[in-house]
Amino acid sequence: MSPSDRWRRPHSYHHGNLKEVLLEAARKLIEQYGPAGFSLTEAARLAGVSPAAPYRHFRDRDALLAEVARSGFERFAARLDKAWNNGIPTPLSAFEHLGRAYLAFAREEPASYTVMFETGLAEAPREPMPAAERAFDVLQQAATALCRQLPESERPPIKLMSLHIWAISHGVATLFAQGELQAQKIPMNPEEILESAMLIYLKGLGILTDTKQAPSS
Repeated sequence: MSPSDRWRRPHSYHHGNLKEVLLEAARKLIEQYGPAGFSLTEAARLAGVSPAAPYRHFRDRDALLAEVARSGFERFAARLDKAWNNGIPTPLSAFEHLGRAYLAFAREEPASYTVMFETGLAEAPREPMPAAERAFDVLQQAATALCRQLPESERPPIKLMSLHIWAISHGVATLFAQGELQAQKIPMNPEEILESAMLIYLKGLGILTDTKQAPSS
């Protein structure tokens, strides 16, 4: 069976939705072959349009991948913001929801997540993505709320703490996405691993004195 026989065509193309159909095709191809494993022509074929049609919206495959990343960050930021919910009912419980939302996005949208954090896809530097900045801002809001109970002299730099949180979350999401932990039959799911890692991290900062103590709102 050829790759084209295995492809599942995205929603039918209608006038005006070519861009979305191509993005859907790209995400399907990324899941199967990775970000660098397909051409713009293959995306057009899967979308059921002519090889020239994608150029109405994208100058090349890198531009298509950049849009996959941008639209992915839009949904990612919205999902994180909803989970954080301004730290309600408490910053710690909202922080737990935030971590679960992070992992859920990586699991449910693997193609978008891969491209969002893939490096070296294009020779030219990527343009700043406001949605990525909004996602990071949610993490900074959470870090600020969690540190509020600490004396100002003992509070870690919020941006650095937010980067730590992002790195830990990304590491857990990536390990499980690659199947390495499942292959070793780790008796914990990614949510449990992330939660335990964050509890240890917050205790190290002095934000928690035990696993039952939560910062007040």
